[in-house]
Amino acid sequence: MTQLISYDLRKGKTPSDLTRDERDIRRALMPFDVRYERWEANAPLAPGAGQDAVLAAYRKDVDRLMKIGGYQSCDVVRMNPEHPDRDAMRQKFLSEHTHDDDEVRFFVEGAGAFYLRNDDTVLKVVCEQGDLLSVPKHTRHWFDMGARPLFAAIRLFTTPEGWVATFTGDKIADTVPKYES
Repeated sequence: MTQLISYDLRKGKTPSDLTRDERDIRRALMPFDVRYERWEANAPLAPGAGQDAVLAAYRKDVDRLMKIGGYQSCDVVRMNPEHPDRDAMRQKFLSEHTHDDDEVRFFVEGAGAFYLRNDDTVLKVVCEQGDLLSVPKHTRHWFDMGARPLFAAIRLFTTPEGWVATFTGDKIADTVPKYES
């Protein structure tokens, strides 16, 4: 079940609130303009299914979202505890950054944590199978898949090249508890 943990930066880095209620999660994400939806993610996929199989299984939903959001391309990112690049991939987006494009992910397997930041708050949104999260461009955030990652997510982009991270240089991500699946 999706989990949201709130950290009030004015009171330190200890969690100030935790919820699994979808309405409360949506309400907490409103100030960040983050889109959060629960989709059915029960398409039958073979273990380790590749990008083509995952996209084919969710083609109708992906096409609908691409049309609504003006997205031009999509791909699938899949990580597991045995992936040879898991440590490097984890480190890549573990620092606070922004994008010039929305960051859209639909989790079809497993889980990972998005951290969203404004001036006073960090929200840790633990996304799981069936969660769609769209982080608007220029939103300060980071993503943690944990030390033993296990997830597959469809990503959508408004440009064919995808998005590039612009790191803020702020060390806030080093001070908030990491995600451990």
